[in-house]
Amino acid sequence: MLDRIAGFFRLIGHTIGRWARLFFAWAFWPFLAAHGWYQRRSWMIRLPVIALVALFAVLYGYFFWQTQVWSNFNTAFVDQYRLSERKVAAGQELPVAEGANATAPKTCQRSAIVDVTADLTDFNVNQNAWISSMLLYKMGFFGIDWDHTPFLDNKASFQRGINQAVRRTSAELVDTLGRVRGTSGINNDLQSARGNLQFDEYSWYFGLNPFGLKTPTPSYYRTAMGSLRKFNTDLAACNAIFDGRADNLMQFIDRIANDLGSTSDMLAERSENHNRGWFDTRADDRFWFAYGQLYAYYAILTAAQADFSQVVQERNLGAIWGGTTRQFQAALRIQPAIISNGREDGWIMPSHLATMGFYILRVRSNLVEIRSVLDR
Repeated sequence: MLDRIAGFFRLIGHTIGRWARLFFAWAFWPFLAAHGWYQRRSWMIRLPVIALVALFAVLYGYFFWQTQVWSNFNTAFVDQYRLSERKVAAGQELPVAEGANATAPKTCQRSAIVDVTADLTDFNVNQNAWISSMLLYKMGFFGIDWDHTPFLDNKASFQRGINQAVRRTSAELVDTLGRVRGTSGINNDLQSARGNLQFDEYSWYFGLNPFGLKTPTPSYYRTAMGSLRKFNTDLAACNAIFDGRADNLMQFIDRIANDLGSTSDMLAERSENHNRGWFDTRADDRFWFAYGQLYAYYAILTAAQADFSQVVQERNLGAIWGGTTRQFQAALRIQPAIISNGREDGWIMPSHLATMGFYILRVRSNLVEIRSVLDR
């Protein structure tokens, strides 16, 4: 029995060693060939080559730094808003403080959902570099898309997961939350934000399809962030609308539950059909996309509880909403260093995708329950 186990591990070692030798031979032969060519050239050619190599060294150093350092990543960042201290729902007029000037302009409660959505976009493109549209990310690893490799793509997938939640929220703000349905027009700032957030996630300053100069993706997202903040400024001045009705909250919850359901299906498909353990090179971007989505929706739904505080209180949703929050927090505590997509009954390689899918389904189950309460 021990001989069979030892033989199994020797086989694994030989296989890894063989593939490592093949990989290094494939990866370094261009450099060896270039070295021979370089040695036969004059300094008139060598100096530009040295400058080009130095430029790429700096660019790759910056690229590596940006992909590995997640600035201001904090799963509890929503606590800084102190949403539990809010006593007035979004869009409602704030009570006048004692001793305040009676003739002062009235003020209304800002939308926490809009603040959080803008701040998540700020986190993606200002506090961090937007990885998906960086030149070296688009160039890939020796022509291979970084998403098809097991390294340097986790942050990009995480950012795209956040952006998926932000895009969904911006659409709901335009269609239902930022207007009185059927009786008012679409808010121009929210419409602008939605349009800019729907822009392609991979655009750099230059592109081939169509050919020519382009505005990069982060510029569009920064413009969207400004539009969201302008809407909230107008809302605070009581010059905009936030329609905090129960049916609007029900529809918002329903859209989020459907979005998470799609992500759960994506994880299940990968887990069932590509369970190669640590050797599944797409497992990491699936995992971190889902993680980014949960990171954003945790903050957005916590903000929604404050914005719809009157509805939450009237429908006695406090307990179930608190349970949903705890499910989000439990999911966000899963931060493995290396993502493994092993068999669910495997004894060596864990199944991180199945674990994440389990937590997503628990969150979604709670959201469906909230929706059913609102629908009564």
